[in-house]
Amino acid sequence: MATTTRNGTTGADNGKGNKFANAGAAAGGFVGALGGSFVPPVNVTVNNHKNAAARGAGGRSHAESLLPAPEFTSPAQVRNYCNTLRAAAVTLSIEVAMGAEILKGVLAAVPDPDGRAFGSRVRAAKVARKMQRSADALRDAAKNAAACYAVFQQEYEEEIQRVRHRARKPQQPVMNWAQQ
Repeated sequence: MATTTRNGTTGADNGKGNKFANAGAAAGGFVGALGGSFVPPVNVTVNNHKNAAARGAGGRSHAESLLPAPEFTSPAQVRNYCNTLRAAAVTLSIEVAMGAEILKGVLAAVPDPDGRAFGSRVRAAKVARKMQRSADALRDAAKNAAACYAVFQQEYEEEIQRVRHRARKPQQPVMNWAQQ
């Protein structure tokens, strides 16, 4: 006599409907065995001794800096420096502004020692206001970096144009087919 199982198959199908359940149980046992194993943490340390004398003397290596080296020997380097400064200042401004909001929220949760109503919020706002001003200063630094390159282009337009015209390739003579 064939019995009906939970999923509606009969026991007379020789377990064909149950073959994936058995495979799942086997896989689950394998994963469970792996989950109980111990995997030690692996730390990778890379020591770079290049320019160690410059770092040891108080100098910062170029890889640690947010800005390119201040070498202004071409308009492209001035543009690159100003654009990199602007991008870094915008990113830092956003992060510092978010930090100011988080700081205000955390400090507002500290109870006021005098028990004043909204006293903790007032104290938190006073502290966070200084950090918000730092974020505003970074935003202004980004604006000034962009303005710096714009003023550079205006003030040195003649020199830039003189080099651009000299750098252009001479035009090839154009064939005038109408003249025969």
